[in-house]
Amino acid sequence: MTPELWITCGAVAALIVLSFLFSGTETGMTGVSRARLHSLAQGGDRRASLVERLIERRDRLVGALLIGNNLVNILASALATSVLLKLFGDAGVVYATIGMTVLLVIFAEILPKSWALSRPEQFALFVSPFARLAVFLFGALSTAVNWIVRKLLYLFGVNLEYGQSMLSAHEELRGTVAVLHREGAFVKQERDRLGGLLDLQDLEVSDVMVHRTAMRSINADMPPQEIVAEILQSPHTRMPVWQGSLDNIVGIIHAKDLLRALHEVDNDPARVDILKIAAKPWFVPDTTGLEDQLNAFLRRKAHFAVVVDEYGEVEGLVTLEDIIEEIVGEIADEHDVEMQGVKQEADGSVVVEGSVPIRDLNRALDWKLPDDEATTIAGLVIHETQTIPEEKQAFTFHGKRFVVMKRERNRITRLRIKALEG
Repeated sequence: MTPELWITCGAVAALIVLSFLFSGTETGMTGVSRARLHSLAQGGDRRASLVERLIERRDRLVGALLIGNNLVNILASALATSVLLKLFGDAGVVYATIGMTVLLVIFAEILPKSWALSRPEQFALFVSPFARLAVFLFGALSTAVNWIVRKLLYLFGVNLEYGQSMLSAHEELRGTVAVLHREGAFVKQERDRLGGLLDLQDLEVSDVMVHRTAMRSINADMPPQEIVAEILQSPHTRMPVWQGSLDNIVGIIHAKDLLRALHEVDNDPARVDILKIAAKPWFVPDTTGLEDQLNAFLRRKAHFAVVVDEYGEVEGLVTLEDIIEEIVGEIADEHDVEMQGVKQEADGSVVVEGSVPIRDLNRALDWKLPDDEATTIAGLVIHETQTIPEEKQAFTFHGKRFVVMKRERNRITRLRIKALEG
């Protein structure tokens, strides 16, 4: 071959190397972890800071890399065709097509992208100067091309806004946690804790409160001796005090305040005035977001609030512990009554009290029953059936078989649930 042909072959090889860099850079930059980059940048890594700046305009970066990659691929194919035409005549077109396809697929597509996918952070940091050069050379052209593409998509009803993401930050985190759990990087408890933290913004106080039917409270009109005995026998530190009716909450009694008051009257319960030692109640709407309520508890340095509906009637109560348990799971101490309501049967079914919250059941058994329309498992059955079922009635939905075991008046108090096979 003549020296000119050797130079052309060298140019083709150099262009394939450039194509390698363009393809690998695109994959590495799009697959890099932003959290890892931020951590490296905070530690003083200049290349990590450069990559962060580049991926802020991801559409501009990817467009520049694609333009550069197509240019070098087309030029390499054209040069290879010219060389093989001189060597083999018209058959050189076929040889050039086959040869360049093999070379580009192996060395400019599969190899660099596989390498970049295996170590996206390291690869992205390594090629960051090359990516900055590509954006400098083709960035303006990439911006113009992206503008044309957006206009064309708009004609077909697709409104692609700048910087628009298909997923919110919370959804991305939730998806990452689910993937890590599936791959074995997170155990179930870790997944549940992180998931509980992310779920706070989607939940309301009514989703975690203790309903008024299960709420332990004190009638201020009871004899002082009975009030003191009731509070001391309760496993709870704080209890609401009502007068006349449960909707008239007049205070919150703390066991420590009661003990202090007893000490001041020489431990004579008859001399204790419950209304004088009860703290002022704090009422919150049942539609308050759980994240907002947590912040309010911390801001007020409070632990207890009474939940009311839109008419001002008492629906239940919520505590700081209830919200924390949504994140870390059930918190038990030596005074807690063991939670009843879920019993595993030998045949694989589960007997559940109707008042058990759906979220607790999902967390305990790793189920995915919906909790959008109902809070308790009994409420889910009533919502799905659009009726109040009779005892022994059975229903199938959400991949489970539900059998009503016990009903009291209009309340479903016990259910048997079994997962459907297959």
